Amino acid sequence: MRVKSTAVVGGGAAGFFLAVNLKEMMPEMEVTIFESGQRVLRKVEVSGGGRCNCTNSFRGVSDLSQVYPRGHRLLKRLFHVFDYRDAFEWFERHGVPLVVQDDECVFPRAQDSHAIIDCFLSLARRYGVKIVTGQRIASLDELAEYEYVVVTTGGLPHTGGQTHAERASTGPTPTMGWLVATGHEIVEPVPSLFSFTVADDGLRALQGLVIEDSTVFLPGTKLRAEGPLLITHWGLSGPAILKLSSYATRHLADCGYRSPLAINWLSKSEADVRTLLVETSARQPQKMLTTYNPFGLPQRLWTLLVPQPPKEGGVGLRWGELGKKDMNRLVNALTNYSCQIEGRAPFKDEFVTCGGVSLSSVNPITLESRSVPHLFFAGEVLDIDGITGGFNFQAAWTTAYTVAKGITALP
Repeated sequence: MRVKSTAVVGGGAAGFFLAVNLKEMMPEMEVTIFESGQRVLRKVEVSGGGRCNCTNSFRGVSDLSQVYPRGHRLLKRLFHVFDYRDAFEWFERHGVPLVVQDDECVFPRAQDSHAIIDCFLSLARRYGVKIVTGQRIASLDELAEYEYVVVTTGGLPHTGGQTHAERASTGPTPTMGWLVATGHEIVEPVPSLFSFTVADDGLRALQGLVIEDSTVFLPGTKLRAEGPLLITHWGLSGPAILKLSSYATRHLADCGYRSPLAINWLSKSEADVRTLLVETSARQPQKMLTTYNPFGLPQRLWTLLVPQPPKEGGVGLRWGELGKKDMNRLVNALTNYSCQIEGRAPFKDEFVTCGGVSLSSVNPITLESRSVPHLFFAGEVLDIDGITGGFNFQAAWTTAYTVAKGITALP
């Protein structure tokens, strides 16, 4: 009987998950992973601060569009094949105990990404998966000897921060080039999940502060996100900012990563904040505004937000002296603090790419190419991406498992 073979282009999370599952489903299949770099699973190693946030409990997620700005409709279908519960069970069954944190993120109990890396490498050795490093695939012709080819190269190389004209002048990447040449539509790749540099010296002076329950939004749009906010020496980061960057990826790319940003430090409505301020003014009229903080915000931030003394050497306002104008300013500072995004953080550390192979180019049941038979796609190379919290790895597991199942179903 003729032995079937599969080439997996990309030695990352999706590539390894696909390879080991394909071997479990079809032990006689010959599987080879091609990785352009010298090391495999590099992204897995550094993700989650080296702990690997491998999935999420999805508790509180009522619609996948909440956590997958792009690709949620396809994933809703594919979750019937392999979802987060299946992923949790899969890792534990393969010797990687997991824990669910209070924020619903799922990590290896060992709190070390090598627990997952070692699992993948051990299974690959056990099943006879061949791993070839330092080899970039620049054409499908290079893989003509394989019956099936799966592209799992992760996020396509992007040129985030450039204008559309500048991006066009650089030409397509090698991977994008041969995918386009074989009839696939490519959604322009741009970075997602990044922090913001901001033009606000007052904020940056508060570096290191974490505000646990904030809402950040882009004025004039419906783009907003909630969660902890971290003030850094370059601007703003933390889950709220990373989620907003995911939701607003295309908008910010089109703006050249320059946009107004507003912050609600309390995630409360203006009316609720005003009511509490009025009550505080009545109950504590002799307390100093700068020192009595009814919201529990970090003191350095509170000092930045409250009305300042009218002149140098002034003692500042007491709560009972808070007039209508200063009340309005304080409400606005607490619920609609304005600053300016001036760019992405000055680090080339984006772990997620928005864009890639258009979902219209693949069969939504098997993820096989509509234009090239026996060519499949899994992972971030597809135009699927999620917010921070383990959702992108879950998309990798789901799409990789789907492809493995699709290949084994072929005659």
